[in-house]
Amino acid sequence: MMALGAMQDWTMRITHVVDHAAREAGDREIVTRWADGSETRTNWAGIRRDAKKMAQALLALGLKKGDRVASLAMNHSRHLVSWYGVAGMGGVLHTVNPRLFDDQLDYIVNHAEDKVLIYDAAFQSIVDRMRSRWTTVEHYICFDSGEHSPAFEDWIGAQDGNFEWVGGDERDPCMICYTSGTTGHPKGVQYEHRSTMLHAMAGLQTTAFNFTPSSVMLPVVPMFHAASWGLPYSGGMAGIKFVFSAVNDPAVLHELMMREGVTDSAGVPTVWLAHFQYCDAQGIDLPPLKAATIGGSAAPKFMIERLMKNGTRVQHAWGMTETSPIGTVGGPTADWDSLTFDEKVAKTMKQGRPIYGVELRIVSLDDATKEMPRDGETSGALQIRGPWVLKRYFKAEQDATTPDGWFDTGDVGVIHPDGTLQLTDRTKDVIKSGGEWISSVELENAAVGHPAVAEAACIGMPHPKWDERPVLFVVKKEGTDCTGAEITEYLADKVAKWWLPDAVEFVDDIPHTATGKISKKDLRDRFADYTLG
Repeated sequence: MMALGAMQDWTMRITHVVDHAAREAGDREIVTRWADGSETRTNWAGIRRDAKKMAQALLALGLKKGDRVASLAMNHSRHLVSWYGVAGMGGVLHTVNPRLFDDQLDYIVNHAEDKVLIYDAAFQSIVDRMRSRWTTVEHYICFDSGEHSPAFEDWIGAQDGNFEWVGGDERDPCMICYTSGTTGHPKGVQYEHRSTMLHAMAGLQTTAFNFTPSSVMLPVVPMFHAASWGLPYSGGMAGIKFVFSAVNDPAVLHELMMREGVTDSAGVPTVWLAHFQYCDAQGIDLPPLKAATIGGSAAPKFMIERLMKNGTRVQHAWGMTETSPIGTVGGPTADWDSLTFDEKVAKTMKQGRPIYGVELRIVSLDDATKEMPRDGETSGALQIRGPWVLKRYFKAEQDATTPDGWFDTGDVGVIHPDGTLQLTDRTKDVIKSGGEWISSVELENAAVGHPAVAEAACIGMPHPKWDERPVLFVVKKEGTDCTGAEITEYLADKVAKWWLPDAVEFVDDIPHTATGKISKKDLRDRFADYTLG
């Protein structure tokens, strides 16, 4: 029977992204400020040229399709080259988090069976320490120095770049990222070409990154963390200018933002806190950014207010390594223009709405088979599904999803009638007191609004009557003082009365995970003998 029509076959592989960027925005700059203070400039045409040379160089080492190549590096143009060069020879890039503990670094590199490791000179000590333990790594190359290993530029410089990308199926793997492993070993999340392409295109939605050809992005989120939120791929699709910094010093970031005309940035809340402190100390204004994406953990109200008053669109985002990572982004809603400033802040404090491509639902914390209403009041365990959401961890024997395809995120939240997600806790951190749930995250976010509080963490402690009661651990800002009673009084009109902590304890520091999040597990271990009356 004669076909009535058909469309062209076009395999969704990420090499199409760099081909497009080089062809349509070839002269758009890629700027790098290196750890030693030097700067280099290239463009999308140069990124594609070097990625082809890198693909050739990897094949010359004997690598085959499907082999893993590790990068141990910060944000810079050569790291960007590797994102496309490894995929271009059919390999899988494994972005390694240098902040992991040695046992975790040992586990993930060997578990991934990385054949090549390319690293920044700043991490030479890690390489020297771990080399004997990384039994699968056959070749070491340094991105920015030839002192201890072949230098990246010399290594790819031996190739001519006359190369056709290695083809394959769009469901072939292209990248692997490991979770931070707060409990047990880190787990590998392997992204496919198809899932990555769909995620990158979704990131271009106006309710997400909203890139245009004139956008200039300085990503502070590391390229080793959750695929850098997909920015290198979405940015390539839009042909934007990238400004990279291999160090996250606020003075350096500020100077780059001002000099290079940066319009967009993305990072965790601590990045913005550090920038606020720098600008206040110098008596200067924040950079005139058009948009700031904040993820990783909830941003406090005062942070959102200050950025919005600066004329910056704040995009509160939620996601995780297992979701590639974008799940929701807090862009303007249909009623945005009719809202007051305070109403806009209140809406922005939530985690936003799902971008097209993913679905969310919440289920009962006591019965995972019971779906909860999207009424903006009822909380539950958050689940997600979609084409860039994990189905099975790397080398796992069983799927990580429910029979109908939902992935349990480990987060607790409410979904409002308009689809806006509001996270309230992690399932393992939510406090159950007298049969009712208390959000540790909401208590923490309220507490950091106090002028003397630098950081706060809340955990549930055993209680003889109520099973658990919240205890708030606080790090004071330098040069300030306050009492536990003052903190409790400050919270009195911000949370329900029965949520108020039974105790406020002042500490010198709060433990964090390798990705910079508060480690409630380590905090519980530190205060394992703590008792409430």
